[in-house]
Amino acid sequence: MSVPQLEDLGDVSGKNVLVRTDFNVPLSDGEITDDLRIRAALPTLRWLQDRGANVTAMSHLGRPKGEPNPKYGVEPVRERLDQLLPGVALLDNLRFNPGETGNDPAFVAQLIDGQDLYVNDAFGASHREHASIVGPPQHLRSAAGRLLAKEVEILLGVRNEARRPFVAIMGGSKVSDKVSVIEALLDSVDTLLIGGGMSYTFFAAMGYPVGNSLLEESMVDYCKGLLDSTDKIKLPSDTTALGPGGELFNPDAGGEVRQVGQSIPDGWMGVDIGPGAAAEFSDIISEAQTVLWNGPVGVFEDARFSAGTKHIANAMAEASAFTVIGGGDSAAAAKEFGVDEQIDHVSTGGGASLELLENGDLPGLAALRD
Repeated sequence: MSVPQLEDLGDVSGKNVLVRTDFNVPLSDGEITDDLRIRAALPTLRWLQDRGANVTAMSHLGRPKGEPNPKYGVEPVRERLDQLLPGVALLDNLRFNPGETGNDPAFVAQLIDGQDLYVNDAFGASHREHASIVGPPQHLRSAAGRLLAKEVEILLGVRNEARRPFVAIMGGSKVSDKVSVIEALLDSVDTLLIGGGMSYTFFAAMGYPVGNSLLEESMVDYCKGLLDSTDKIKLPSDTTALGPGGELFNPDAGGEVRQVGQSIPDGWMGVDIGPGAAAEFSDIISEAQTVLWNGPVGVFEDARFSAGTKHIANAMAEASAFTVIGGGDSAAAAKEFGVDEQIDHVSTGGGASLELLENGDLPGLAALRD
């Protein structure tokens, strides 16, 4: 996909350049716990600075609901950015103004006032038709930053020109959240491995009882139709389940933890793929040439149910394939298990990566082209 690059901006010396970044970093007690998204923007910001531009960055942070909220202030981000690359100005949280999510032309005018050029380097927000994403390109010469361009090149390459066998792992809780991307992937992958909470709706579609596991009854017929229409879908052969009385994230509550098959007994809750499924999935990953992973295959944040997701993360790290993680919780899991640097590409945008894989385009990209 052809989008303008930084070089297409021309001479930026002395120009005021507005850069949409994705600095939506995790915070704990006002401290940044992972500055990956700030560091990911540095190549673009540095390129502009080195060529004499006056750079102003802007980003959202959290969900402040259209009004100022000290909880979502950008001061920690501004401090970290100044440590990494002094001299870059940073606007207040864009979502302090309701015009951001409402794509208000008046807010766009406020943002671009005094600016000469615009750069979008916020891949993780480019699936949103927000003012800071789609507004400035209507008024200023614009380009994609290095991060955005890299994300698009890699993810569209996987979508359209993956080396085969092409294996995708899809996790997460709900089938309904990922219907479109599942259908898009089935058009291009050789094997689709499904785990996480959504697998239990597929189990129900196969006629198995699922106990107290997460179940979308409204999606059972849809899942049955998918299973009848393709042999590309591979479901877990076994499950790690939590027995009656147990609580997630509270081992002291009791409740037995054990492996079961695809039939989950009454009162039990499937929480992770079992060791057999983890081994089978890992074998399939090891034979692939391209692997895409989006969504953990269990509740890995609870140590009792982290084994399946850890197994997948390690298989990705050890694979000879070109490996891509589609952001979100999968990226968090890879970091948690210490393999993120062994993955060929870890996307900075979970929702954006899914939408790009599904549609082949994003509102932010279309704005730059137009």
